[in-house]
Amino acid sequence: MPALALVNDVCSLCHGLTGESVSPLFPKLAGQQKDYLKQQLTDLKNHTRMDKASTQYMWGFTHLTESQITELADYYSKQPAMQAEAETPDARGELIFRHGVPESGIAQCSACHGAEGRGHGQTPRVAGQHAAYMIRQIQVFQQADLRERGDLTSQIAHTLSDADAEAVAHYMARLGP
Repeated sequence: MPALALVNDVCSLCHGLTGESVSPLFPKLAGQQKDYLKQQLTDLKNHTRMDKASTQYMWGFTHLTESQITELADYYSKQPAMQAEAETPDARGELIFRHGVPESGIAQCSACHGAEGRGHGQTPRVAGQHAAYMIRQIQVFQQADLRERGDLTSQIAHTLSDADAEAVAHYMARLGP
């Protein structure tokens, strides 16, 4: 099945036709980094993403070809960037995103995700992502065995308190256009 048919028939059910998911259960893919999307789809195909949501919703994607993975990643990465949530940014979240929590050994998120949260290569765009989704991903990273490539993020996320994880997720949700 061509990638655009997959987008229309399968992916859009959760992620929306343009990758602007309306449900906080599913990540927004619009404007996401192409290399990151390719890696995640490959991990889903190979069953190396073990978090519950991935297992529940994406386990059947073992049939994706390398060409389909590339086409899907290309399609979503070229969509207009994720739309930010309209609420006022979280001041504590901004502090963590921009400066980290040095007294707890937590590096700033912007060191990897960029000053505007746009990501680069295999580092995902976080700007405009659903806050609830980001909170869940931070929790997944706190369980290092659930994300094969989460080594650095796991080390950082492990020491975030629940309140700090929520604050930085809400801040990231408000970044971007």
